[in-house]
Amino acid sequence: MAGSKRAMMISVIMQRILNVFLLGLAAILMIFIGRETYHLAMVLFVNNDQSSSYLLIEGIVIYFLYFEFIALIIKYFSSGYHFPLRYFIYIGITAIIRLIIVDHKSPYDTLVYACAILVLVVTLFLANSERLRRE
Repeated sequence: MAGSKRAMMISVIMQRILNVFLLGLAAILMIFIGRETYHLAMVLFVNNDQSSSYLLIEGIVIYFLYFEFIALIIKYFSSGYHFPLRYFIYIGITAIIRLIIVDHKSPYDTLVYACAILVLVVTLFLANSERLRRE
C-alpha cells in the first residue's frame, strides 16, 4: 500500500514539473509568434521586392506551425493532460507544406512530400473515425 501511495505521489510531482515546463514552452512560443507577426508585417508593408511574396507565404506557414503548437498545449491542459493524436498530424501536414514551399527544386522530392501528406491525411481520417476517436 505504501509503495502505491509513493508511486502516485511521484506521478503527481512529475506531472506538475511537466506542466511547468509546458507553460514555459508556451511562453517561448508566444514570444516567437509575436516576432513572426512583426516579421510578417515588415514583409507585407515594407518590402516591395519580388521575394517578399515568397517570404510572406513562408512566414504564414511558420506562423501556423507556432499557432498549432500553442493550440496543442492548450488542448493538453483542457483535455485532462492528454495530447490528441490528430493535433500532431495537423502539425506534420503543416510542416511538410512548409517544406514543399521552401524546398521545391526537385520534382521527385515534392512528389514524395505530397505522398507523405496523403498518408497523413488518411491517418487523420482514420484517427477521426468513430472506432478510434477518444474525445
